[in-house]
Formats: sequence, structure tokens, C-alpha cells
Amino acid sequence: MNALSNIKLPPWLQGIANSPGKSSIAAPILIIMLLAMMVLPLPAFILDIFFSFNIALAVIVLLTSLYTVKPLDFMAFPTILLVSTMLRLSLNVASTRVVLTEGHTGADAAGKVIEAFGHFLIGGNYTVGIVVFIILTIINFTVVTKGAGRIAEVGARFALDAMPGKQMAIDADLNAGLIGEDVARKRRSEVAQEAEFYGAMDGASKYVRGDAVAGILVTVINVVGGLLVGLLQHDMGFADALKNYTLLAIGDGLVAQIPSLIISTAAGIVVSRVASDQDIGTQVVAQLFAKPQVLYITGAIIGGMGLIPGMPNLVFLLLGGTLAGSAYLISKRAAVKVTAEAAAAAEAAPAAAAAAEQEEASWQDIMPVDTLGLEVGYRLIPLVDKTQGGELLKRIKGIRKKFAQEVGFLAPPVHIRDNLELKPSAYRITLKGVEVGVGEAFNGQFLAINPGMASGTLPGLVTSDPAFGLPATWIDASLRDQAQGMGYTVVDAGTVVATHLNHLITSHAAELLGRAEVQALLDHLGKDAPKLVEDLVPKMVSLSTLQKVLQNLLIEGVHIRDMRSIIETLAEHAVHTQDPSDLTALVRISLGRAIVQQLFPGAGELSVMTLDNRLERLLMQALAASGPDGAGIEPGLADTIAQQAQSAAQQQEALGLTPVLLVPGPLRALLSRFLRRALPQLKVLSHAEIPETKTIRVTALVGQQPT
Repeated sequence: MNALSNIKLPPWLQGIANSPGKSSIAAPILIIMLLAMMVLPLPAFILDIFFSFNIALAVIVLLTSLYTVKPLDFMAFPTILLVSTMLRLSLNVASTRVVLTEGHTGADAAGKVIEAFGHFLIGGNYTVGIVVFIILTIINFTVVTKGAGRIAEVGARFALDAMPGKQMAIDADLNAGLIGEDVARKRRSEVAQEAEFYGAMDGASKYVRGDAVAGILVTVINVVGGLLVGLLQHDMGFADALKNYTLLAIGDGLVAQIPSLIISTAAGIVVSRVASDQDIGTQVVAQLFAKPQVLYITGAIIGGMGLIPGMPNLVFLLLGGTLAGSAYLISKRAAVKVTAEAAAAAEAAPAAAAAAEQEEASWQDIMPVDTLGLEVGYRLIPLVDKTQGGELLKRIKGIRKKFAQEVGFLAPPVHIRDNLELKPSAYRITLKGVEVGVGEAFNGQFLAINPGMASGTLPGLVTSDPAFGLPATWIDASLRDQAQGMGYTVVDAGTVVATHLNHLITSHAAELLGRAEVQALLDHLGKDAPKLVEDLVPKMVSLSTLQKVLQNLLIEGVHIRDMRSIIETLAEHAVHTQDPSDLTALVRISLGRAIVQQLFPGAGELSVMTLDNRLERLLMQALAASGPDGAGIEPGLADTIAQQAQSAAQQQEALGLTPVLLVPGPLRALLSRFLRRALPQLKVLSHAEIPETKTIRVTALVGQQPT
């Protein structure tokens, strides 16, 4: 390894080796070399190298097919089949040129490999060579290649017919939760690749069959052409020319035909095997020699044949004895294995029976995921224990009631349980089994929160308010009055947890509104206005569309208490559009007075931010060009908008005003979605949502160029 690492490559070759796409240029170089071999004359030594490489490639392909577990593990095989066929044809053309031009000089004119096949394999007898070549060609053409092509054709047809059923099975497993989306995507890809593989193998087999025909024609042409060249150009005798050129032609044909037969055999192995988790070698040995009875009977038959006079007695008797001995060893090994398994089963039976009685699976073992969950450490258990007067339980009930009155639907119950894996004073809030908030609350102590106007510091554990992130300190009960006098907001541990829970429930209201909650809302409204509900759902709007509209409102903090106005608006406009985003914008206009009241309670004048005229025109053009998703907004412009909006919002908050950005209706959804992640406190309203009775005062311009 160290010696190889010290080899210095030429600069141009080192650049290719170090390039990121170095493997991608190998195929083009190989194809160009194959085409060049058909045109450019090659010396005999180079032909020997390529013929040897062709044989090695065939052996590699055969061994790879034997150790392949699934056909898709060797997806490159059709392409390799084509390239190897082109390589053999190119070598035939190159060797034909050398045979016809240099064949009169001797048997080694076309290289040592062709000479070896012409002398060693067929004993220098061109008649034997012709017969062997024809037999190999017939085997390759009519048996191996034709059979592999037929199997590939039928396999492709069956794979295509089975594709819909396999896709449905994958979808069923995905819907049942047995597999994930990534596994389903991978299995769908494998189903499609399987059909493509067999189709490609069917087509590639035609190349091999054509190669066999071409091999016969090339050999005949070499013999006839060699005779003509030897007799007419080199004044050779007929017998010498026939023997010399025929040996070269047959040697050339065998050099190409034997690798072709090997690769055809590999193709047949790949397409004919049944998919399993074992390679073909392990599969054959495990199944062919698995039953000792078969080997006993076969050994007896072969041994009996060895007793017949005139038969090769020694060979048959030796083979029969070997089979019988192998059968004895296999049966003995199987008996030992069965005995060991029986002993292990006998030992495990009582324990397994007891475990089965205690741990028999049932549908009761499938626990539904809690929509809202609160897990507490053991020191916080008194806060949620009824027997210990836990105040947190009452506060959670109050939170749900207040949420229903303000937001407009009933939040799911909060399932509370202790968790010994948490710190003693820690708690965790989960939404559909996923953690959305964590914190610590010390029972018996108070949290002194600094709202920004507190003077001085307090002794205790410095932390931050888990709900809003304000600086805070956990203090002893004896310091409560002192902290209040210094301007701190002092709350107990139960209030800390309840406030955090209330904040998370409010911020995740859209996720808490499921189909069941929407149906409950409709049922509740249907008691007072049944006709209104019946005419809307599902005649004009589906339940899922209504759910999406309500979730869009909740995502931006708009309460849905006024369900009557929401349903009336949807009933009015559902005949024109079913798009949830468009319906949400129309509903917001009808709820404009409630939205403004929620943001500016009791205010007649609305202090808002707005867009600079040039920025407004630019955004309208970008929206028209890219559509409602706003993908056409230039990144630099988007960053500038976000920075200026954040600066203006901070100025609004410093003045004690609610940060509200007033924009034209078409831009409202785009800017709200764009600014929501960076500025969750910023609310974006459209001009159509402002009631006519309100006065607007612009306090800041977003996008204004500095003077």
C-alpha cells in the first residue's frame, strides 16, 4: 500500500485521477477505444492484451453473476453485455486485418493468444477446430442465448403485469404504518427497476445472438479471404494457405466465442434464478445436497452401474461410495442439529409458556398518542396530585376553558403523567408525542420575572421565563414581597407551568384543530343554525377544505369564535373557488373588525407600518411573475425586507404599539408567510381588512431608501 502511494503520476494523468468525475469518463474512453480498434491497425502484442482482457472480463462477469443475490444487484449487466459484445466484434475486425495482412508469416502473425487457441486447444488440426467452433457457436446461439432471452422476455412481461399489485401492496403497507415514506419510495423504485432490468436484458440478449452469427460469418470470411490473399498475393500453395489461414481464423473465432459463451451463461444465471437472500452458489449447494436420501439412492445406482461387466468399475464404484459417504455425513450432522434444537426448545418451553401468558400481544397494547401531554419530574408530582391538593390541575382546566372562549374551539384534554427520566424539578410538554416545550419549576419557590422595569437583583437561581424567555430568578418564599417591591412579577411554580402550557397551546392552535374538532364545531353550530351547516358541508365545501381554512386563520393568530360569519362567507364564495388560500383571504375580510379589535382593543386610530411605494410595486411585479408562492423574489431583496421589517417592528414595540404591517390584499399572504418565522410577533393586515370607521396612522415605511 505504501509503495503504491509513492508512485508519481504525470501531471495530466494526476489531474484526471483527482477530478471529481473521474469515474464518469471511463465509459466514453472505453467506447472510443472500441471504435478506434475497428479503424486503426493494432500490433499483435496489443491484440494479445485485449484478447486476454476480454477473457478476464468474461470470467469476472460470470463470477459476479454467481455471487449476486438479486438481479437488481447487477443492474449494469445489460450495458456490460452490450459493451462486451462490441469489444469482441472490435477484436474480430482488428484481428482480421492482422490475419489477412500478416497471416503468411506464420501461426503467430495475429499474436500468441490466437496461436495458442489454434494449436493448444484444437491440436493444430483445422478440421477439429472448425467442428469445435461450430459446436460452441450452436450451443451459444440456440441454447444459452436463446433461453436467456426467452426467460428475460417472460420475466419482463410478468414484472410489468405484477407492477400494479406490488405498488398497491407498498401503498397498503405505507398506509398501515408498517413502513416509512423512505422505505416505500425505495421499494417503488425497485419495482420499476425490476421491469426495466428484464426488458433491457431481453434486448441485450439480441446483441449476443447477433454476435454469434457475426462470429460465424467473420470466420468464414477470414478463411476465404485468407485463401485468396495467400494464393494470389503471396504465392502460397493451396494446402499451406488453407491450413495457415484456417488455423488463424478458427483460433480467432474461438478466442472471441469462448468469452461470449461465458457471458451468455452469466446472463442465463442472472435472469433464471429465483430471488432469495442467498447467492446462487450457496443456494445450489444448500438445496441440491440437502437431502441425504437423494444421495443414498444416487450412490446405490452409480455403484450398481459399477458392478456391470465392461463398465469403468473403479470410477463408478468410487463415485458411488463418495455419494454414500457424503449422505451419511449430512444425515449425521442433521441429527446432531435436531437434537441440539430439541434440547434448547425443551429448556425454553417453560419460560416461553410463562412469557406467553404474561405478554400475549393484543390490540390493547397499542396505545394512542396523546394530542397534548404534560410529563413532570417526581418533585412536581404534588402540583398535579388531587390527593395533595394540586393546584395545577385546576389551572389546566381553566386554561382549556379560557382557550375555548377566546379562540373558538375546545382544545384536547391534557394527559398528565410522571416521568422518572426527567430531572426532579423538570417538566416536558408534548404535542402528538413530540416535545414542544421543556422547563424547570421548583415547588415551594417563586419565579421573579423582570418585565424590563425591575430595579436591582435578587439572590437565587438565575434563569429565564420558559414561556416568553424573559430574564427571571427563582427565589425563596421569604423574598416574595421584596421582589414585588422592586418591580418584579412574582409567580409560583404552578403558574409557571400553566403559563407555559397556555402559551404553547395558543401558538399551536392550528395543529390542535383536527377533523374531529371541526366536526364538533359544526355539530355545535348546527344546533342553532342547522340549515346553514347542512347547505355548506359537504354540499359546497368539503370538511377537509373547511379545516384547512380554519387552520390558516389560527396559524396567524385569528380567532374562529365567529363561526357563523366564517360559514356564511364560505357559502357565498365557494361557488367561485375551492382554493383554501383564496377562501381564507375572503374570510379574513369578513372578520376584519374582529381581527382589528383583537390587535387594537378600543383604539380608534391604528398605528401601523406600511410598504414604500417602490417596494410595493416591485413586490407586485414579482408576485405576478412567480405566482402566489413568491418564489421569484430576489434573495437580496427578501433579506432587505426582513431586516427593515424587524427594525420597524422593534421601534413599534419600543413605543408600546402592536407591530402591524399594512399591505395590499394580493401581498398579504405572501408577506405574512415570509415574515412569520423571523418575526412571529408581527401581524400583516390587508387594506380590505380595516373597517371604514378606523383611522390609519403610518408610523414607519418598510423599504424606504435612506436619504
